Amino acid sequence: MDAPTTTSADNGTSGGNGGSGWFTPRKEPAPTPADRERETEGASRLAALRPVGRSTETGPAEGSPQRQGRRTGEEAGALTRISALEDAVHTAAGQEAPEAVQEAVEPFLAPVMREPRTESPAEAPVGRSPVPSQPGPVPIRPSAPAGRPAAVAEQSPDAVLIRRTMAEVGSVADKVTSYFYALLFVRHPDLRSLFPAAMDTQRDRLLKALLTAAEHIDNTAVLVDYLQNLGRGHRKYGTRPEHYPAVGECLIGSLSRFASAIWDAETEAAWVRAYTTISQVMIDAAASDELRAPAWWYAEVVAHDLRTPDVAVVTVRPDQPYPFLAGQYTSLETPWWPRIWRHYSFASAPRSDGLLSFHVKAVPAGWVSNALVHRARPGDIIRLGPPAGSMTVDHSSDNGLLCLGGGTGIAPIKALVEDVAEHGERRPVEVFYGARTDHDLYDIDTMLRLQQSHPWLAVRPVVDHQAHLHLPDAVREYGPWNEYDAYLSGPPGMIRSGMDALRDAGIPSDRIRHDSVEELVGAGD
Repeated sequence: MDAPTTTSADNGTSGGNGGSGWFTPRKEPAPTPADRERETEGASRLAALRPVGRSTETGPAEGSPQRQGRRTGEEAGALTRISALEDAVHTAAGQEAPEAVQEAVEPFLAPVMREPRTESPAEAPVGRSPVPSQPGPVPIRPSAPAGRPAAVAEQSPDAVLIRRTMAEVGSVADKVTSYFYALLFVRHPDLRSLFPAAMDTQRDRLLKALLTAAEHIDNTAVLVDYLQNLGRGHRKYGTRPEHYPAVGECLIGSLSRFASAIWDAETEAAWVRAYTTISQVMIDAAASDELRAPAWWYAEVVAHDLRTPDVAVVTVRPDQPYPFLAGQYTSLETPWWPRIWRHYSFASAPRSDGLLSFHVKAVPAGWVSNALVHRARPGDIIRLGPPAGSMTVDHSSDNGLLCLGGGTGIAPIKALVEDVAEHGERRPVEVFYGARTDHDLYDIDTMLRLQQSHPWLAVRPVVDHQAHLHLPDAVREYGPWNEYDAYLSGPPGMIRSGMDALRDAGIPSDRIRHDSVEELVGAGD
């Protein structure tokens, strides 16, 4: 479940299940003193972090005790539509027929949930294949994560029924998603306040994350890793065990409506079992993570370096220690767009001073990217989610590293190079830095300085408009690469073509690293 949620009204007994509590979690701990003090603790952390004399308008995200967020005209327009939606919700909530609910809610839900996407692939975590950026139906059946085993050959009876359902609703995925949110907001209107004001990106993410998990229901290794990542990431929204039943009910309700031709008691039971398993893994992962890390970190912007008119290197200081590995990424929330999170890779290995750097490219209508590039200044306060991602260096291996970074995808590649250097290794590292123009090689000086300092490092810039050669094609001209582990970071098209080029060069898939679509969906972008 990749959405902010609040306490559900009836703990899983609404929606016509007769009070049986289908999705009641195995464990529902009573509120602890830590739970009751979380808001006060967050306020104390922020107060200690904010620089003296800094205006509160650049403080923490909306909803914290210190700041009542200011909204731009664009956000106010979205909120006007949401207010109309909420009026329709309260009117329709007393009607039992699903058609009445859909009819009342969809006119208001549609403009919010079908607005054009506001972030391009460049704003997704570099090195990861983002959710498709064009509007339209969500691809309900996701592929298996790259570099990992595909679905097992023998499918369980539940998996067969689940995949049959997804095939049935694939052509109407946008309607499935819209109706899912209509049910969620009608049955649990208290949940709406913690979702983003504009649902253009969120509309696909929550349902797609659930269906991705269901797709891998028979592949335990993939499923557990994916779900644990989801559960940890959802802590920053305030998700609690009692929130999962509401989502499960509405998932079943939407699927049963649009897969009515094949839906029966056996199919419903399979989905109930699958969702119960999925939610429990996420609940357990969140509970374990709560013992060792906060749900989110405040971070102060300490440097803002505008490299080009649309690319900035943003450096922040977290309010608490922030452990991560080179090659990973995190999610960021700005004070200007509360509850909207976007992913960015760390642009350096962990530093002794605890500072974190990100390369951000502003994209047209990109809310978070434009805020970070054009509005953020030293002293501003943002929030960070937990680190995620598996594009990290295996220091037990002697293999060389072949790194392909396109555009701002050079950020995690730079972090990997620093990581190898800090471990004192002299394994060969080949970096291909791709860009469309010379202007886009905004970090080439840094990479060349690293090359001068480390004889085992080779940096090869590849500019498309000069050589009329794409980055993966350039890699084919060098080699051999059979003794190398490969790392890919950049736009999704480059990732796909890069995978093909590297496999053609003899590098097996299990030695080609980048974080998959599923991991991006789960990380809370």
